Amino acid sequence: MKRAIGLGIPLVAFVTFLQAQAPSVPDWALPGSATHQQVPPPKDFHRATTTWDAPIGVFAAQSDVGSAVVAGSASYDAAAGRYTINSAGYNIWYTRDEFRYLWRKMSGDVSLAADITFPNPGGYGDRKVVLVIRQDLDDDSKEIMAGLHGAGLIHLAQRPAKGADIREDCRVPARGSAGAAATRIGIEKRGDSFALFVSQGGEPMHQVGPAVSLHLDGPFYVGVGFCSHLPATSDTGIVSALVFEGSAGKVR
Repeated sequence: MKRAIGLGIPLVAFVTFLQAQAPSVPDWALPGSATHQQVPPPKDFHRATTTWDAPIGVFAAQSDVGSAVVAGSASYDAAAGRYTINSAGYNIWYTRDEFRYLWRKMSGDVSLAADITFPNPGGYGDRKVVLVIRQDLDDDSKEIMAGLHGAGLIHLAQRPAKGADIREDCRVPARGSAGAAATRIGIEKRGDSFALFVSQGGEPMHQVGPAVSLHLDGPFYVGVGFCSHLPATSDTGIVSALVFEGSAGKVR
């Protein structure tokens, strides 16, 4: 009988054990490919969010929104002003999200902007770092986000009501894959009006597209997050040069 090397147990039993330890990933959560079409999650599918209350940089706490099957993590380099965010997660889209989220509760107007890089050149193209304002920490929260994808796409998108599908309000076509060279994006909340700001290749920060409307009751959650777009594989996004102000007109 074949045995697992150095363990003295039958190989078949060892393989069965490893399979039992692997995260269970539903078919709908697998990313789109030449052989698989990604579809929305079932309407009744949810996972409770997991939160760590310890402050990190300017943020009050961090959460695994939707609790991806592989736990996320984050660290802050105060000298460099840099947040490193690690997360798996099937997506931040459709009717529910899975991502690592660093946040602070706020009310009123907000200006939020950051440089974004992706240190892993082999990550999935739709992985994304987001600047996101959410009504709550549930996986299906009402929210609006400015996001940069690994493939270079930038967009402003919102979930207009709890449990609704996310819709895209503004899209900036990719100029090439995002990577070690920083792209700067920002989001501004002015009352119920939200605007996307972008700087690519060192150009001045500027608003892209018209402002869109969404009402959020205060206090709400404001912060930064990352999703690998791979349900059981963690990847990394880096956020630096953060602007985080409790007033409008400060995105830069």
